[in-house]
Amino acid sequence: MANARRRGSWIILVALLLALGIGWSSRQSISDWFRLLGYTPTAAVSALAQADTMTPAAEHLYYINHPEIIAKDYFATRCTTSEKTIVLGCYHSPQSGIFILRVSGDSRLDGVMQVTAAHEMLHAAYDRLSETERAQINGWLQDYYNHQLKDKRIEAAIASYRETEPNDVVNEMHSIFATEIIDLPPQLENYYQRYFTDRQKVAQFTADYRAEFTKREALVAAYDKRLKSLNSTIKANEKSLDQQADAIHREQARLDSLKSAKRYDEYNAGVDPYNQSVRDYNILLSKTKAEIAEYNQLVAQRNVIALETQKLSSELQGGDFSTIN
Repeated sequence: MANARRRGSWIILVALLLALGIGWSSRQSISDWFRLLGYTPTAAVSALAQADTMTPAAEHLYYINHPEIIAKDYFATRCTTSEKTIVLGCYHSPQSGIFILRVSGDSRLDGVMQVTAAHEMLHAAYDRLSETERAQINGWLQDYYNHQLKDKRIEAAIASYRETEPNDVVNEMHSIFATEIIDLPPQLENYYQRYFTDRQKVAQFTADYRAEFTKREALVAAYDKRLKSLNSTIKANEKSLDQQADAIHREQARLDSLKSAKRYDEYNAGVDPYNQSVRDYNILLSKTKAEIAEYNQLVAQRNVIALETQKLSSELQGGDFSTIN
């Protein structure tokens, strides 16, 4: 009877240990289940996941973080950062929230929130990688960065992260490369299929809204180059006009003196050259006036583009260009 009781106790103990072991190994799933219990994403939050072609695994990571789309006035209360770049969202580790800046009112910025949602979800995904997986994927990311990355804007962003968040550089690469680069090496493409059924669609969102900035940046740069050239020409012309005006005034005084002295032969000999100098002056003056008018017109056109860029940038918490007065 005693042996039977001991066997029964051992069975109960083993069962408890097994239950504890199963519970420990499943603690993450249990935690996720509790976080999703009673949670329903808003239509806007869900629409971002659909637009990004998130897989079920990616949606799970996205939703356990209870994503919130936040207006600019309150965004800083959720996302504080030392980054020098414009901040559009943030992820609170470990699996403690995703926050996305609400960008609205301008169709030219369509895609910004979609890219932000995907970017922050990938931070949550990076948190869940095992040490072995992370080491392998870090190697792929670093290799791409060292040997194949050609985008200067992204290189600058990574450099900024090296200054502000040196311990999270590869984590940022993990999000940036997936959401901002259309063509990636096969091993990275295969890896990101865990999270997107059409990753290129997300990267195209970036390309489309970035194009709204880059084409305006190019226009402003072209205007600035022409304005610099015109300004140099106008200044040179004005200096020449001053010199010509002084010479004309001196020659006019000399001719008046000759005429008063009745030295008509000398006077007549100087009239044609004098008149030619006046014609040359008037030609240059007319040309300079036209260049000044062109300069002022270009300034107005340039400022329209710069102000458009400022308006777009203000939706993203910043501005890049100033106007010319």
